[in-house]
Amino acid sequence: MGIIIKPIVTEKMTALTEKRNTYGFRVAPSANKIQIKQAIEELYSVTVVDVNTLNYSGKLKSRNTKSGVVNGRTASFKKALITLKDGEVIDFYSNI
Repeated sequence: MGIIIKPIVTEKMTALTEKRNTYGFRVAPSANKIQIKQAIEELYSVTVVDVNTLNYSGKLKSRNTKSGVVNGRTASFKKALITLKDGEVIDFYSNI
């Protein structure tokens, strides 16, 4: 499994991209900032200035069904915010 799992494309991340040239990626929980930086530079041919990581723990969820209350948990994941050098961009839709 690679270090980069998938890019995060939401309204909030798009606004952050336009404002600060920062992109979000879901990454492997065991990856560190140096590995993430090398993977992004190799994959997209850009210069990474800064890497910030965030660990999200899974949230408890419950719902009512005919057979009673079903309890569960959402998946935990790690997110990386990548800041690129001014003037460089990543186009996620170029290969569609």
